[in-house]
Amino acid sequence: QVQLVESGGGLVQPGGSLSLSCAASGTIFSANPMAWYRQAPGKQRERVATITTGGSTNYADSVKGRFTISRDNAKNTVYLQMNSLQPEDTAVYYCNRPFIPFDWGQGTQVTVSS
Repeated sequence: QVQLVESGGGLVQPGGSLSLSCAASGTIFSANPMAWYRQAPGKQRERVATITTGGSTNYADSVKGRFTISRDNAKNTVYLQMNSLQPEDTAVYYCNRPFIPFDWGQGTQVTVSS
């Protein structure tokens, strides 16, 4: 059974930065593409960043140039570096495999507010 554990969220002022981590267990991590998603109150979950097994990345227009996804296969971990955060980035952030998701983790809350 695959388990995903997200961490690193918190409260940050507009313009600030946060680094999220997602540790995966129970799967051959290196064989899977991974993605970060977010869900704001009253909105559908959206995919914001994707990284392939080879390290290629793709971003939603709303975060392009501000967020960076990376992975460390030796640690079974995927990261999301978030810079220049804005109030509209406030959401619960999740990681998962795109298109054929594993069971969802608890997510980590990111709140951007002054």
